[in-house]
Amino acid sequence: MFDTVLIANRGEIACRVARSAKAMGLRVVAVYSEADAGSAHVEMADEAVCIGGAAPAESYLRGERIIEAALAKGAGAIHPGYGFLSENPDFVEAVEAAGLVFVGPSARAIRAMGLKDAAKALMAEAGVPVVPGYHGADQSEARLANAAEEVGYPVLIKAVAGGGGKGMRLVERAGEFSEALASARAEARTAFGNEAVLIEKFVSKPRHIEVQVFGDGQGAVHLFERDCSLQRRHQKVIEEAPAPGMTPEMREAMGAAAVRAAEAIGYSGAGTVEFIVDGSGGLRPDGFWFMEMNTRLQVEHPVTEAITGVDLVEWQLRVAMGEGLPCGQEDLSIRGHAFEARLYAEDVAKGFLPATGRLDHLAFPSGVRADSGVRAGDEISPHYDPMIAKVIAHGPSRAVALAQLAAGLEATEVAGSVTNLRFLAALARHEGFAKGDVDTGLIARDLEALTLEADVPQGVVALAALKALGLDEECGGARGFALWAPLEWTVGLRHGDEDIHARVRVEGPDACEVRWDEACVSLRRGRDGGWSQGGTRAGQAVMHGERITVFDRGAFVFDYIDPLARDAADGASLDLVEAPMPGLVQKLFVAAGDTVAAGDRLALLEAMKMEHALRAPRDGVVAEVLCSEGDQVAAGAALVRLEEESEE
Repeated sequence: MFDTVLIANRGEIACRVARSAKAMGLRVVAVYSEADAGSAHVEMADEAVCIGGAAPAESYLRGERIIEAALAKGAGAIHPGYGFLSENPDFVEAVEAAGLVFVGPSARAIRAMGLKDAAKALMAEAGVPVVPGYHGADQSEARLANAAEEVGYPVLIKAVAGGGGKGMRLVERAGEFSEALASARAEARTAFGNEAVLIEKFVSKPRHIEVQVFGDGQGAVHLFERDCSLQRRHQKVIEEAPAPGMTPEMREAMGAAAVRAAEAIGYSGAGTVEFIVDGSGGLRPDGFWFMEMNTRLQVEHPVTEAITGVDLVEWQLRVAMGEGLPCGQEDLSIRGHAFEARLYAEDVAKGFLPATGRLDHLAFPSGVRADSGVRAGDEISPHYDPMIAKVIAHGPSRAVALAQLAAGLEATEVAGSVTNLRFLAALARHEGFAKGDVDTGLIARDLEALTLEADVPQGVVALAALKALGLDEECGGARGFALWAPLEWTVGLRHGDEDIHARVRVEGPDACEVRWDEACVSLRRGRDGGWSQGGTRAGQAVMHGERITVFDRGAFVFDYIDPLARDAADGASLDLVEAPMPGLVQKLFVAAGDTVAAGDRLALLEAMKMEHALRAPRDGVVAEVLCSEGDQVAAGAALVRLEEESEE
């Protein structure tokens, strides 16, 4: 039994664990890096301890420092959250050696599932179906290539210590194997310190369905399945529970297989057994295979909580205190349907490039659950995952829950950083997804339609003009209305590449007219203070610095054009390659004097726990390399300069 728990994590999951721990009457100790000193999870805790620098290796991955903090603050247990040290068996053993309780599975269970090849062999012995492939110790390129031929293309190369899509490559023909293997190994070595891989058959219309399990070290139950098929580059985007199209027969077979997997390793706590499912002919009890087991709480656990009414963190803490399973399998049932969308700071137009920035405005609507670890005014740090929130909707049916998710995403307001919010809303409105016709390739097939920029409603432009002039809250009196004649104001805005020069004519305390180009919009203020155009709400505007964001079923961003300022951004040179975000220069592929072609890799930048290749913008010759491998660079830093193009 313990009365204080230290949470060895940050952000959203640290806040999530703290809420349940406090509801149980436990004291909460937070740990934080120097970059997180004023963060939400620190503010929620009863006590907090700084454990090092901003980089995870200097703080959240320092197990010995975390254990010292727990002992110093009188914590009897450590909850790891997910990521960082949550699946590190050496950390588990160190926690227990210090006389503390690790809120999670044993080190033995984590090791059993830690390497994908060994885990698959163990599962096969336990009677759990596994995907055809090669999981052997011979890691020579010749043996792996031969295994791919035996399995039959297409195949997946996967890091044995992997997760989150890192160290994974799809190979569709033999001629692509060698390059894909080298790339997968390099990424696996960077992410996990282990370049070993396995080969798996690639399922043609794959669905990713996972089963939530919970054990007490003696027995286990399952809390049904989640469908995580909506993925982009092997990263989950929207998850749901239960899986669409699931039959009672398959649910029983998958649930039983997942429980066998958990009991085979004496599992304790919350875990997830992931299956790859062949969706080409509907869901069948003989059409699923074990992929891996995540020996921790999953990011998408809220959808399971929504349909079962179970607080999984509470269950984790209770079992860690010595209780047995809180209930039997027969006591669990499914109620309704739930979705979770992962809201990230990322630039969709630039290939979903992770973004940083200050969250000048952040608001979530009622009717959805929003799990977040940031607040308005917080910075999205380049050192950590750029998640802003998880938006969760639960309804009596799949159609109702999906409509609630779409409406909730469209009503979510984020300003100050680019996000994937509009992309998520488009996914929630996708016709095929609404029908339940999902597989892991859906996003890639329809990416162009899902990432189309929305047309800007005229009412949004008009509201942005009012906000820029400071007239949106007070049109009357000295701000814009004269006794004998209406006053007219002018303002310059920029939306994307378009400059808008608007004239605002104030016609009374609650009415105005905005003109630009051929457009003319009349706005009128209602009793609630909001503006409408012809009876239709024009949205809500916020101004942050020189930028205006208008929220109207999405976010539309405008920059205020200072008429006295010169625009220095026009005519940007193709001679200079700059860092698109803060990051670490991991590798340089060129030197001064090298000849390059458009698209050639120049450097590899590591940021947001991912690698980003910087490529030549045109054919040319490298004039100079302005950085070195290992440099930490800021966004916009010049990295490589090409020689000026000849006039001939």
